[in-house]
Amino acid sequence: MELDVLKEKIYMHNKGEKEFIQAVDEVLESIRPALDRHHRLLEENIIERLCEPERVIMFRVPWVDDNGTVQVNRGYRVEFNSAIGPYKGGLRFHPSVDLSVIKFLGFEQIFKNALTGLPMGGGKGGSDFDPHGKSDAEVMRFCQSFMMELYRHIGPFTDVPAGDIGVGAREIGYLYGTYKKLTNTSSWVLTGKGLSYGGSLVRKEATGFGLLYFVRAMLEEEGKSLEGLKCVISGSGNVAIYAAKKAIELGMKVLAMSDSNGYVYDEDGIDIDRIIEIKEVRRERIREYLDKDHPHARYQEGSKGIWNVSCDIALPCATQNELDLDNAKTLKENGCILIAEGANMPCTQAAQKFIHDNGILYGPAKAANAGGVAVSGLEMSQNSIRLSWSFEEVDERLKKIMKDIYKTTSKTAEAYGHRGDLVLGANIAGFMKVAEAMMAQGIV
Repeated sequence: MELDVLKEKIYMHNKGEKEFIQAVDEVLESIRPALDRHHRLLEENIIERLCEPERVIMFRVPWVDDNGTVQVNRGYRVEFNSAIGPYKGGLRFHPSVDLSVIKFLGFEQIFKNALTGLPMGGGKGGSDFDPHGKSDAEVMRFCQSFMMELYRHIGPFTDVPAGDIGVGAREIGYLYGTYKKLTNTSSWVLTGKGLSYGGSLVRKEATGFGLLYFVRAMLEEEGKSLEGLKCVISGSGNVAIYAAKKAIELGMKVLAMSDSNGYVYDEDGIDIDRIIEIKEVRRERIREYLDKDHPHARYQEGSKGIWNVSCDIALPCATQNELDLDNAKTLKENGCILIAEGANMPCTQAAQKFIHDNGILYGPAKAANAGGVAVSGLEMSQNSIRLSWSFEEVDERLKKIMKDIYKTTSKTAEAYGHRGDLVLGANIAGFMKVAEAMMAQGIV
């Protein structure tokens, strides 16, 4: 079947799932050169097989709030592709979560995991539950109810979830405790666990640190250094915080960070310890950054305005489709030379095309933010051998993985006649690895 006809069939079959269709469209458009070179991929209908999840699980999650009222949310787990290993991907607790969002994230995870070189398939899950403003007891009761259904479908050799937006150390702890109670096992089926019960050093920092290691590799290819460059980072969650921390360690100045309400700009450079105190310790809004210790800082309502801040490097680390065409044009006008994605699909398709057409260096999410799942894979390895590696050992492995991902994406793009197009390189490299595994295993 011709690719364009196949695309239309897939889009009609998933009508209304805009995020999923956007993710599929990006991949299918960029792998055209591989399909032209490897006709067997179309003959064996790998595309349609790859775009259909192996399993979709939806379930209700009833829980009791602190007032004694029963609340009901919806839970999801999409086990997308297990061709190269057990399903691997985070759980997201956020009001925006629906089937389309979970499918897009799971689809992206297939290729991201393949790029790490570790034996992990792709999956994703979550709920439209919002942990913000909830007490610890309410979050615990929700997590316990969520796991009472999810535990039936996961396991160390089947599906190994992790955290994502809204699912941090607190939530992972509650989820893991419930899983252990229900199954009477200590199989370490979740990653992102606390260090006291099987977690890995560097896991918390991994996505942000890995993003900067990838950016460094991109600039080194151009004969440039990170030292002295100005950076803007959207978001103030786990990815953004540790991207900022590593950027500062590598000699950059981080000028602005945001949350869903607005952003702070500090011409002296963001005080990352203050951000960590606000967001990780006190769980407050980012506007609390303004105090007597930061006299030149200012707060602006509206998080999208952060892209008006002049910078050399922009790192969207908040959520999908947060950086649109107008934002990309503004960044270009203000001298931005590189955009790399810490969040999943944070640039719209129009923004992505503008970035590519205007010569801005671009690190796509499935390559640039793969550090988190890479260290999750390393956490699984440590659990399997009943050993823990030092911070330095894990960090060195992470650096190597991110450098290898950059080399793979860059060389693949060049091999297919599109030098410098890391979107094409990442998609083809990840796709070919999974496609070859699928063909080797027959029609399953």
